[in-house]
Amino acid sequence: MSLILILLGVIAFIVLATTKFKLHPFLALIVAAFLAAFAYGLPAGSIAKTIASGFGGILGYIGLVIVLGTIIGVILEKSGAAITMADTVIKVLGERSPTLTMSIIGYIVSVPVFCDSGFVILNSLKESLANRLKTSSVAMSVALATGLYATHTFVPPTPGPIAAAGNLGLESNLGLVIGVGIFVAATAAIAGMLWANRFKDIEPDGIEQAEEIKQDWKALKASYGELPSASQAFSPIFVPIILICLGSIAKFPSLPLGDGTVFEVLSFLGQPLTALIIGLFLSVRLLKSDNKVEEFGERISQGITAAAPILLITGAGGAFGAVLKATPLGEYLGTTLSALGVGIFMPFIVAAALKSAQGSSTVALVTTSALVAPMLAQLGLDSEMGRVLTVMAIGAGAMTVSHANDSFFWVVSQFSRMSVGLAYRAQTMATLVQGVTAMTLVYILSLVLL
Repeated sequence: MSLILILLGVIAFIVLATTKFKLHPFLALIVAAFLAAFAYGLPAGSIAKTIASGFGGILGYIGLVIVLGTIIGVILEKSGAAITMADTVIKVLGERSPTLTMSIIGYIVSVPVFCDSGFVILNSLKESLANRLKTSSVAMSVALATGLYATHTFVPPTPGPIAAAGNLGLESNLGLVIGVGIFVAATAAIAGMLWANRFKDIEPDGIEQAEEIKQDWKALKASYGELPSASQAFSPIFVPIILICLGSIAKFPSLPLGDGTVFEVLSFLGQPLTALIIGLFLSVRLLKSDNKVEEFGERISQGITAAAPILLITGAGGAFGAVLKATPLGEYLGTTLSALGVGIFMPFIVAAALKSAQGSSTVALVTTSALVAPMLAQLGLDSEMGRVLTVMAIGAGAMTVSHANDSFFWVVSQFSRMSVGLAYRAQTMATLVQGVTAMTLVYILSLVLL
């Protein structure tokens, strides 16, 4: 029992440090790792080494992938590729179902672009469509936000799911994580869209938007100059995803593509690092300035700046996980939870508690994956598919719920002119519906696949 009390105390420290005292999650996780090490009685001489090896171990596997994915996202965002993606979806789907269209646009754009940035970029499109199709902008906002949120928490190369996959030993099989994540994220997005439809007759009740937020969709498109083609916009992210998935298929135990040259080529190209480097080179076509080398260098710098906090939090999560692995906690907690029959719900509950308490989905994904990694065997989740479904369960928890301590909540409410009360009823409840729906699906998948 003392093992659990220590764990609860450490988790409480992380929550209080990041919420009440505004300590950066990186430092909170590192300090938590030291506290846990001392509390569990690890040999004093090995504590620093355990923490350092845990920090470096996870980044050695997944750090470069996070950086490359973030750089590609920055290039897509700055070049107007996200706008091209949105226009392409509208052309394909038409305007018959506005909320479905917005949800799909969000679902696609948030794979390479952070959901906060994606919402800001697409806000004027959302307002334009709402006016043109006589649909409430509240419903359109929630549909867009939940579509963005779905892939943000489930589908690599978004940094959160990548870090969780790395913590759970899936860095060489991201294709399977992507495949299952696309399916689970689609279900979550549909749930969010259906909740959004409840607000089709409700108008915004917040303060009027500032002039800098109000921007006509056509004017926004014009501000990017000549927009990239659909193939140029989609290829930097979809080509790597396809290569990673093909690489995973080639490595199936049955070797469906044989073990010759095709296997060797796909095994190489399907490695996440290789696939994302190819995606980065494909994104060069999106650069617009006369001096493309200089612009490329600037985008790389911006991407590295954006990736730095995520890398530090991911590494700190790895350090925290390494300490927990060195204690008897995993065996004890796993056995206890197995007896209670909690199983796949345990990662969901922990991630949901962390998300609701401190606001960051990425922190919830990283911390929970580090926490549950040592106890996968005892929970019956140490198979390849068990680990993938654990990532999905953590992702479902990491979207439950977005409220006032989450920056995304404020982006959605402010850009959508929603009062805090309406935003709680529309956006926060939507993320609760999404999380519970996604977790229900993960549970059903666990009954079938495990």
